[in-house]
Amino acid sequence: MNHAAEDAAIDAVRALRDAAPSALAVLVRRYGDFAACEDAMQEALLAASDQWLRDGIPDNPRAWLVRVASRRYIDEVRSDAARRRRESVAAELEPPPAPVPSRDDTLALFLLCCHPALSQPAQVALTLRAVGGLTTAEIARGLLVPEATVAQRISRAKARIRASGERFRMPRADEVDARLTALRDVLYLIFTEGHTASSGEALARVDLSTEAIRLTRQLHAAGPDPSGETTGLLALMLLTDARRAARTDSTGALVPLDEQDRALWDRAMIDEGVALVTQVLDRAPIGPYQVQAAIAAVHDEAASTADTDWLEILTLYKLLGHLAPGPMVTLGRIVALAMVEGPEAGLSALDLEEMRSDVEADAPLTEHHRTWAVRAHLLERAGRTDAASLAFAEAGRRTLNGPEQRYLAGKAEALRSIR
Repeated sequence: MNHAAEDAAIDAVRALRDAAPSALAVLVRRYGDFAACEDAMQEALLAASDQWLRDGIPDNPRAWLVRVASRRYIDEVRSDAARRRRESVAAELEPPPAPVPSRDDTLALFLLCCHPALSQPAQVALTLRAVGGLTTAEIARGLLVPEATVAQRISRAKARIRASGERFRMPRADEVDARLTALRDVLYLIFTEGHTASSGEALARVDLSTEAIRLTRQLHAAGPDPSGETTGLLALMLLTDARRAARTDSTGALVPLDEQDRALWDRAMIDEGVALVTQVLDRAPIGPYQVQAAIAAVHDEAASTADTDWLEILTLYKLLGHLAPGPMVTLGRIVALAMVEGPEAGLSALDLEEMRSDVEADAPLTEHHRTWAVRAHLLERAGRTDAASLAFAEAGRRTLNGPEQRYLAGKAEALRSIR
């Protein structure tokens, strides 16, 4: 494939990715049957991947997808032998020609997928898979659960919706609040996958993190946020993404936080994030996203790792552990403890948590590569280079992210060379 063809293919993929979620939102709102609309959209995407490469990207990609997917949907209804009695209804389904609305419906589709017939874990899994752009494997790594569990959640979610007989529709104003918790979790998981990709040769997927921030801004601007958690989530994303330019060097290699050139951090994003979290902590009940944003703010406002107020971070992690306990919160608390009381205190706490996890069968903590990476860093700080080298190597074997693999393997090799 020549360069022109490669560029055309890249442009077509980008146009499909940008147009597909909002096109699916139009389709679902028009017909109400999410599963059938999703199938029709998949066929439209296949058709677009062929035709757009051959004939060029249409002037209005979303309208093209809506038109083709609508035809596929109606054709399926008409041809299904089990629905012959509904042919007269199917003939009426096709609306008169009209322009596709120009507004962005992506956030609306996310709300549609946070369906009240589903549990919150099922809402999150279905939304991430259907419109979040993540694969089942990526969702599993983000949720710290087996891939088979996520696949079952998605399959059961679709079956539950079909069995309930409920149509996908925009929630009424009094129903929106009940869906916001799941929606925020969806947006955060998309951002997290974008910030550090769970697999692949790039450290980050900027398209995902940028889209998550854009949608969270829309949600924040949509109306009052009594819980303060939407504001906290937006602040957390901004304060985290502000470090993006310093996280890799010119070759794409990972640069750890304590070695980053903080002059490269985006000060405008930091100022906005700090203002948001300061404002919300003064007026709303404290929630997990607000606390995480406060932790990120302490990091971003410090001139260096040594100047960071680790005692405040430790206090915030303890609070976060009460509000939203989880393996990554535990690791964050242990790192902060080690910075306050020394690496041996951190290692003792990590041993205790791993023993507790073994008893409770909490595989995410004992098997996750970040647990091994934390252990390795603490062992290195404690001067136990042989053990640290083995831990770094094990951490590198457990991650699927290329830059992380190379950084961890490089640390293991460097420590082996000083024996």
